[in-house]
Amino acid sequence: MLVDTLEDAVRTSVIRKYGENIDVEVSYNDDTGEIQVHQFKIVVDDVADPDTEIDIEKARELDPSVQLDDEIGFPLKVTDLGRIAAQSAKQVIIQRMRDAEQELIYEEFKDRVGEICSGIIQRRDKGGWIINLGRTEAILPKEEQIPREHYKRGDRVQGLIIEVKKEGRGPQIVISRSHRDYTAALFRREVPEVDDGTVQIMGVARDPGSRAKVAVLSRERDVDPVWSPEISTYARNALAPAVISRIVVDEAENLLEVTVPDDQLTSAIGRKGQNVKLAAKLLGWKIDIFTETRYNETNAIGRGLEQVASVAEVSVDSLVSAGFTTLEQLQDATDEELSEKLSLSDSRIGDLR
Repeated sequence: MLVDTLEDAVRTSVIRKYGENIDVEVSYNDDTGEIQVHQFKIVVDDVADPDTEIDIEKARELDPSVQLDDEIGFPLKVTDLGRIAAQSAKQVIIQRMRDAEQELIYEEFKDRVGEICSGIIQRRDKGGWIINLGRTEAILPKEEQIPREHYKRGDRVQGLIIEVKKEGRGPQIVISRSHRDYTAALFRREVPEVDDGTVQIMGVARDPGSRAKVAVLSRERDVDPVWSPEISTYARNALAPAVISRIVVDEAENLLEVTVPDDQLTSAIGRKGQNVKLAAKLLGWKIDIFTETRYNETNAIGRGLEQVASVAEVSVDSLVSAGFTTLEQLQDATDEELSEKLSLSDSRIGDLR
């Protein structure tokens, strides 16, 4: 790559000095370490264009066997190019090597998106922090940083590679510390069973810099899975460490009504609602949490109606449609009203009473 760059740089400089019409070849001599330039001209009787043609007499001074219309090549002294041409060559070399370096970095990192890398905080940039990865630099943008996490120059940090840019000034590699896939990548790196596929990560819910919940599954008999496709079991695991009394699943509303012992409410909800928020995010369901006391207060009347409806062999919906929404309303109703509105026999009314 360096040899190609040197040859192109010298060719550019020669053309700038002698004009675009000349025919030149530039080559690098491995043995001497020199750049050799040859100009080629057509042998003619009468020269019309001195840049591309040479008189046969002069040509035979270089090669006695040359004939008309032959093409003859002869060396050009690169040392004669001058300061401006040399500067042009230098600019071409610098730019080409920079492009080559960027291409090499791109090729090295393009397949590493999703991996965790480690580096040293180098300096602050308007878009975030510049991280020295050794051979190259990466940027940790402000929006990819963890809230309340502060850095200073010289700190070692690690992040998830989320983008490798093909072109552009500045760092080509973008890393993140708050990305949702960071935790899964960390597990793959640190836990052999995850890396070899024995344990699969089924879902991750993360509050960056504070807490995360990871659902895992294994089909190996000797490995205890923590993930369950059955939503109630999954929810119990997701809400750990809280103890769950019961879970009512409302598929139509995509809602879970979770009841916990009174002393487990704080644990279930978590600090600033973090536990239930992460569980809901992991499950993809809405979660309402009740204490046993609150659940009993809220559902006492409803359960009473349900028991009465069962004894009278009518549905709760029938009771509600007839205007009986509380036990008191049923108790105050006359036998005639119950018979008329619910079509109950005297025997069933007796059972209901």
